[in-house]
Amino acid sequence: MERLKLYILESYNELVTKVTWPSWSNLQSSTVVVLVASILLALIIFLMDVVSKGVLDQIYSL
Repeated sequence: MERLKLYILESYNELVTKVTWPSWSNLQSSTVVVLVASILLALIIFLMDVVSKGVLDQIYSL
């Protein structure tokens, strides 16, 4: 039980003193970058799916 208590105490100490947390504006800008990148990647995958479906439909219609 002492080991668990020590682990929790050390983890808390590390989170409070050693971790560098981002500022609110930095966090917001990073979130926007991730959101835009995710949307672009989803659109690229969607377009690849539509094109491959069209190609396969052409092949199967022969």
